[in-house]
Amino acid sequence: MALKPPEKWMARSILIIALIIVVDQVSKVIVLKTMYKGQSIPVLGDWLRLTFTENPGMAFGMQFGPPALISILSLVATILIVVYLFSVGRIYAPYRIGLSVVLGGALGNVIDRVFYGKILYDDPLFLGKVVDFIHVNVWRGVVPDTVPILGGKYLALFPIWNVADMAIVLGVMGILFFQRGFHDMVEEARSGADTNTGEGTPGQTASLLEETSAEGG
Repeated sequence: MALKPPEKWMARSILIIALIIVVDQVSKVIVLKTMYKGQSIPVLGDWLRLTFTENPGMAFGMQFGPPALISILSLVATILIVVYLFSVGRIYAPYRIGLSVVLGGALGNVIDRVFYGKILYDDPLFLGKVVDFIHVNVWRGVVPDTVPILGGKYLALFPIWNVADMAIVLGVMGILFFQRGFHDMVEEARSGADTNTGEGTPGQTASLLEETSAEGG
């Protein structure tokens, strides 16, 4: 029996995810092959540099718990994003694109966490560190004591990050921006189901959602 080809929206999402992973991983391999850890190369003076670091924590250097725990939690979160994407992906294209971009970035960093420790240092799986190298130095210094929580602490804006981190940030921004449109479309489809049937079963609502989003692929 021939396999059924994926729906257009699914194929487009997979393409976006794959493109982000490829760009992210290729850029990291180039850094690993051409730079040594701690090396910093100015691109636009001190404002933009290429600085090779390895991040054992979460995005932007935030840390909690052992590296293996962070890797496992990152993998679980990525799986949840996959499930959610393929649950709502056919409804609203801009929202789907945002989710796809986030997923591509998440997978890029998960690859580092799961495999890079083994590949680079022969450590066990899930003990890898994320390769960061994009250093945008907007501001750095000691925060005034009058500032709550952060007062008196040294702060750098922004921490060193990578292509995957950039994709996650841009994707989240897209999700927040298009969230209202996504929920409006869901409510419109449910209202249509209620009007047509007097009650609107979940199956009928899903059918209307597919019809409403058919033009968006």
